[in-house]
Amino acid sequence: MNVLVSVRTAVRALRVNKLRSSLTMLGIVIGVGAVITMAAVGAGAQARVTEQFQSLGANMIVIRPGSVKEGGARLGAGTQPTITEDDALAIARDVPLVEGAAPYIRGNAHVVSANLNWWTVILGVTSEYFPTRDWDVVAGRTISPGEVEGASKVAVIGQTVARNLFGDEDPVGRGIRIRKVPFTVIGVLDRKGQTSWGQDQDDQVLIPLSTAKRKVLGSNPANARAVGSIFVKVRAAGLMKAAEQEIREVLRQQHRLQPYQGDDFILKNLPEEFQAEEASSRALTMLLATIASVSLVVGGIGIMNIMLVSVTERTREIGLRMAVGARGKDILAQFLVEAVTLSLIGGIVGIGLGLASSYGIAYFAEWRMLVEPEAVLVAFGFAGAVGIFCGLYPARKAAGLDPINALRHE
Repeated sequence: MNVLVSVRTAVRALRVNKLRSSLTMLGIVIGVGAVITMAAVGAGAQARVTEQFQSLGANMIVIRPGSVKEGGARLGAGTQPTITEDDALAIARDVPLVEGAAPYIRGNAHVVSANLNWWTVILGVTSEYFPTRDWDVVAGRTISPGEVEGASKVAVIGQTVARNLFGDEDPVGRGIRIRKVPFTVIGVLDRKGQTSWGQDQDDQVLIPLSTAKRKVLGSNPANARAVGSIFVKVRAAGLMKAAEQEIREVLRQQHRLQPYQGDDFILKNLPEEFQAEEASSRALTMLLATIASVSLVVGGIGIMNIMLVSVTERTREIGLRMAVGARGKDILAQFLVEAVTLSLIGGIVGIGLGLASSYGIAYFAEWRMLVEPEAVLVAFGFAGAVGIFCGLYPARKAAGLDPINALRHE
């Protein structure tokens, strides 16, 4: 009996009990669909992490104020103005591995345009901020060094701000007011999306750092040169560790810290943090796929159970086939093909279910889903393997029946 005849015979046998065959396939359908959906959830999470990393800028180190001691008590991080504009200048000047260092301060305010207003984030930045963050404009231009030195009242706005204040109109050249201070919009930033902590990077207004300190957000009374953070861009990914060490040495010299004193600043190596987050996403994907694959095993057990019942019900049929010349391997092939056919049909339906559920979750829950062809092929292949493994025992049992006893079976 060749394979084609075995397949036709198997399909004909399965069609005799359509409801039972459909219920038997249900476990495989759910299993394959669950594996594809869970893999899409995990792959979407990994893709989101990658996008967020790219949106923050490649090879980035963030410097933030650290904690200091006052009267023997250790104050919290960021409670003292330990990071200044001079630190950024020293890093850019004295660390050859660094491509740029951009200090900035941050606040919130209502931005008003004509009869519309919008509550948003205000960043006071230097001209180095844009190349350091790999952030271009889609309209207009960025802030120039001269505008920073002259405390000019110019602004570059994110796309969320542009949409809420100007709609479909071109904002470049239009006027806005920030805390009653008039500004001219000179550029619109390219879209960046959300960070991993949920901040919309497109919902902000960038103004010169000097203007922010003097006219909008104010400077720190303890140190007028203090800034909230510094973004540092390293020249290459392989230089991150070395650059981090050199930056630490420069900052300790700048702050005149003794060897026995701890750092009064915090260095955050963003690639390392995102690698750890990506590793967690991969582990979560594997866990979800493993849990979902249990459904495939359960479906395989169902196939084995039904095939054993089928062998018992068709014992006389098996005896007749053997009596007219069917060999044991023909009987084995027939029942094995039936089991594999159940699995593969269930796998095909499961692929449809998995794709539908993935796109459904992406649409209704607004969750990033990424269906990878490899996951679909693995799920389908695993379904076929389950059919072979779970159908082999019933098939061997059927092939091992004695023809005479099988014909006498009632």
